[in-house]
Amino acid sequence: MLVSPKDLLVNTKNSITIDIMNFLSIDCSTDTSSLFIKVKNKTFIKILQSDKLNNDVLMKKILDFFVENNLKIDDINEVFVNQGPGNFSGLRGSLAVAKGISLAKNINLFGYNTFTWLCSSYFGKQDFIYALIKFREKYYIQKFSKTLRRISKIQLIMKDSILQKYKDKFLVFPKSIKKECDKKILQLNNINIVNLNHNELEFLKLKGLLDKDLIKPLYLS
Repeated sequence: MLVSPKDLLVNTKNSITIDIMNFLSIDCSTDTSSLFIKVKNKTFIKILQSDKLNNDVLMKKILDFFVENNLKIDDINEVFVNQGPGNFSGLRGSLAVAKGISLAKNINLFGYNTFTWLCSSYFGKQDFIYALIKFREKYYIQKFSKTLRRISKIQLIMKDSILQKYKDKFLVFPKSIKKECDKKILQLNNINIVNLNHNELEFLKLKGLLDKDLIKPLYLS
């Protein structure tokens, strides 16, 4: 049975009742891109190869994705887009497409980044959370509070420092790039391999942890 947009959803993280969100999420931050749609409490996901995407191709893929699932862009009222870190062309292209959809359909646009996304499932569960990412053969880390407020800026970190200084910290690392992570880091007892879940974006928006006013790519040197 389809759920009306006017129906309510109980958020299990904190028992707050909220309106169901119908949204498209675009993530082109890595070589493996993903599209995600949530409409009337049903979810759909599609995996793409971002190194073969330009703006025109990406928009066609999005339109085809809606058609494949008997949906229309008019069925959504929000667009979420990953700001990075990630590939230069993938981020710029996906942000341009997301902004285009937002303007053309007059729907809300929100940006998110992989660091905060990594921590989303641990909201309220740890006093401090350290999001760890490997990008272009370098490791980067950012510290968050239990309410996912940024405590530190994104910092470049060497492998030895991770093994020595962060061996007792609560680390999270994305499963999607697990194969790129050093085996010694993966063997740490305190590291948590996270499967990035687009459904978590709904919770991040509820908590005011998505960007709305200044949505731009997050680049790392």
